[in-house]
Amino acid sequence: MTYQEVLENAKECMGTYCKACPVCNGKACRNQIPGPGAKGVGDTAIRNYEKWQDIRVNMDTICENRPIDASLELFGQTFAYPFFAGPVGAVNMHYSEKYDDISYNQELVSACAEAGIAAFTGDGVNPLVMEGATAAIKESKGMGVPTIKPWNLETIQEKLALAAESGSFAVAMDVDAAGLPFLKNMTPPAGSKTVEELAEVVHMAGVPFIVKGVMTVGGALKAKEAGAAAIVVSNHGGRVLDQCPATAEVLEEIADAVGDSMKILVDGGIRSGTDIFKALALGADGVIIARPFVTAIYGGGKEGAAAYIEKLGSELKDTMQMCGAHTLKDITRDMVRYC
Repeated sequence: MTYQEVLENAKECMGTYCKACPVCNGKACRNQIPGPGAKGVGDTAIRNYEKWQDIRVNMDTICENRPIDASLELFGQTFAYPFFAGPVGAVNMHYSEKYDDISYNQELVSACAEAGIAAFTGDGVNPLVMEGATAAIKESKGMGVPTIKPWNLETIQEKLALAAESGSFAVAMDVDAAGLPFLKNMTPPAGSKTVEELAEVVHMAGVPFIVKGVMTVGGALKAKEAGAAAIVVSNHGGRVLDQCPATAEVLEEIADAVGDSMKILVDGGIRSGTDIFKALALGADGVIIARPFVTAIYGGGKEGAAAYIEKLGSELKDTMQMCGAHTLKDITRDMVRYC
């Protein structure tokens, strides 16, 4: 199955919100919730995509001609590529009823594991979402990252217990989900976390803990203080706050501040292997891509996800070859430039 076939199939079953666009740039669905858009006008999601396009790569083929190794070592695991599938929740509401969260994660987690990468799984109000996600990760021998919403501590403890049972190599919390409407006015309260509260969760996790939703140097330093092993530079795909900077605009300064002491991932508008190369050049250790994986699963199940992973991997390797980087460690900032 080709990726073009995946897109065509997805258009037939994607529902009324997502248009399965050839490039997921946030424009067609910008302010649709339910749907993959934003709770505001959606300008941040669009900016995420466009700012990666404002960065260009510097071609240099006057170098040794040898094979490209795009593998990444992270938390004791070796991955074929430095990118991961991102967490997505309520797929039956935001996309269509072809899948629910449980069946979606079953397809996604196993497809990613078989392709040599890993999937971050989503969370939801329904406890079955996390139960299904962690069961899928367990079936794939721990090759997945359960991503827990910033619930109250008791609920977090329950979900961490499921994560531990799955054998996952890491656990994440998308703290930027504090801006999602369904977390408002919950009892017990859910939402933003203090450094002390995060530190308690990090301690309970028992595996490397990833704080997703960091957009400032100050936020990165607070995640570091809490003991996080990694952060994800992320604005929740531009879904929770209009007028927010793009992740490409803040990645470099955050990497300069904490890149020597914790792992840095980034998401938001990254749509090609060349975009992945740009992110690595700006200081990221790896990237996360979410919405296009939904299109891939809806358009072809595990085979669709495999086609998308192969597309991204091939683009990344080609960009590395054309810029003179034979391993991820060879990718440096002078290999990119701003328009």
